[in-house]
Amino acid sequence: MDYSKQNIVEREFFQKNFSGINALICKIREAFISGSNVSLEGLSLDEIIKYDNGLTYVYITLFQEGLKPIRWGACRQTLEETINRDISQIKNNKSYSDFDIANPKICRIMLEYITEQFPVRLEEIKSASFEQRRFEPGITGIKLNYEGKTYIYTPSEAWSNSQMDLKSALNTILRKSSIKNITNKISERIDILKKSKYECFLVKSRCFVTFGDEILPLYRGNILWEYSQDEIKNKALAGADWIVKYQKSNGQYLYYYDAKEDNYVDHEHPNRAEDDLYYNDLRHCGGIITLIRAYQLTKDKKYLESAKKGLDFITTITKEHQVDGKSAAYVFYNKKAKLGGTGMILIAMMRYRMETGDKSYDEFIKKYTRHLLSRIYKTGEMLGYYIHPSFQDGKPLIEMTDEERRETFSFYYPGEALLGLALFANHFEGDEDLLEEVLEKSRIALDWIVDERPNIYSDLFTALPSDAWLMQAIEEWTKREDFRKDNYINFVLNDAKIMIDKIYQKDDSPYIDYEGAYYYNYGDHYYPDGSRSEGLIAAHYLAKNLGDNELAQTLLDACRKTAKSQLVLVNVAENTYAHKNPEKSLGAIRFKATRQWVRVDSIQHVACFYFRLYFAENNICVI
Repeated sequence: MDYSKQNIVEREFFQKNFSGINALICKIREAFISGSNVSLEGLSLDEIIKYDNGLTYVYITLFQEGLKPIRWGACRQTLEETINRDISQIKNNKSYSDFDIANPKICRIMLEYITEQFPVRLEEIKSASFEQRRFEPGITGIKLNYEGKTYIYTPSEAWSNSQMDLKSALNTILRKSSIKNITNKISERIDILKKSKYECFLVKSRCFVTFGDEILPLYRGNILWEYSQDEIKNKALAGADWIVKYQKSNGQYLYYYDAKEDNYVDHEHPNRAEDDLYYNDLRHCGGIITLIRAYQLTKDKKYLESAKKGLDFITTITKEHQVDGKSAAYVFYNKKAKLGGTGMILIAMMRYRMETGDKSYDEFIKKYTRHLLSRIYKTGEMLGYYIHPSFQDGKPLIEMTDEERRETFSFYYPGEALLGLALFANHFEGDEDLLEEVLEKSRIALDWIVDERPNIYSDLFTALPSDAWLMQAIEEWTKREDFRKDNYINFVLNDAKIMIDKIYQKDDSPYIDYEGAYYYNYGDHYYPDGSRSEGLIAAHYLAKNLGDNELAQTLLDACRKTAKSQLVLVNVAENTYAHKNPEKSLGAIRFKATRQWVRVDSIQHVACFYFRLYFAENNICVI
């Protein structure tokens, strides 16, 4: 469907003059300070707020670092009465005196008001098709009339509550209702509501937040972005700086950060003790690679120093064994030895060596390389694990059944390993025998993964290609004439074409921030995905290396579009108003558009994509 007219209207809204809103919020702040009522006399608001006393609930929220926000919403006969009701109720909150309301640099004020509502039954709400009954996190909210009371979950609450699904939105409402006393299970609460007498509406709103003396119009709780080379460069460097800033003394990086709650509890491992939080060796290595890319751009040695500390941490969790009478080594962490773990440290060490000329890790590099080669099965399949606690009593997996190979197979680890081997083959000097073995076995592995894997592991493939590590590996391998094979090249370029086909375009969705983001199936909630984009930019470099400048330009254009979509993931001073500790979250790059979770690899994928895109835009030659 062509949403161009609708989206033109939406984009034009953000070009309006919001001086009236700014003046209104200044009056609101003054009313908090002085105790007087807000008067709307002299304010020009008609172009922005079309007040309807049966519809326009108006919410005021106070945000301040370290404090729980105070929020109130009302709908009275007039806009003026409504705003003054909000102010009086907020001032009655027991925490109000903790807010430095007179200081706009410390206390930020949000104004949000409902503009539309559409009646719907809960079972009719959609999430994967573009229609009026769709719940879209950050764009639509919910109004519920139940037991004589009205409950509203405004669109901005998806952002401020770090939520992105209907279930969480409904539970936010139901925790305020009598249903919360019946059961703690969200699904049961929703079932009770569905069987009860209620009225439900999907609602939309307009939202503004202060930023110092300015007023910022918000979309999906965030600011709107435009792509520029400086923008992606600065955001990538900010992400790298965040990794450096919070590195621990033992070389580990800050693995996970929940900006909403200001804690480090990983959503995938929520029950780990505070002194035993989950960590991941592969994602650690991704942090190292990010810092090396930052060094390539800036030549600032702080990035190399932090990267070296990261490398040294991995050496402390490295174990050795013998392969054909020679020393080999693998990374062992969380009781597992993953193919990808050793592949990722080989990538990181090779990139560090390539930038610094430092050969002090050469013995580790050769040992990791021998281990990876030992995990290439006779067919060419790369075995996902060398040690796994659930198989063969946690002993090395030397002889494996077909079933064990399938159960331990990883879709992504082979690409990581093959990229490490490619960097060794192309940039490591001094061991010709090992080089010959790398070339021989890697060719077998590449043939298997490109030609055989799609048949043997067809169930692992999705509509949207996801093996960006393999795309990067092939980009590196095809720098060698003897590896410039059609089946390798076609794998990368075909996946890139599908990625481009599954990118939302400017006007094929009803949401103006969808442009450039990925989807599996048209209508999906958008994926602003740095990981896949690393594969897309690798395809650009591959096309350029092959001399196909027209294709290279097409791929570069696609990279610009998807880069824009990922800017919504970056934490900047303007959009961190709902974070408990905005200073700490500043510069980090999140997972999702409205989730406030950061992980070292959520920074890595976007930042590394941005670095390589910036190099491509400026014809900066880096390896």
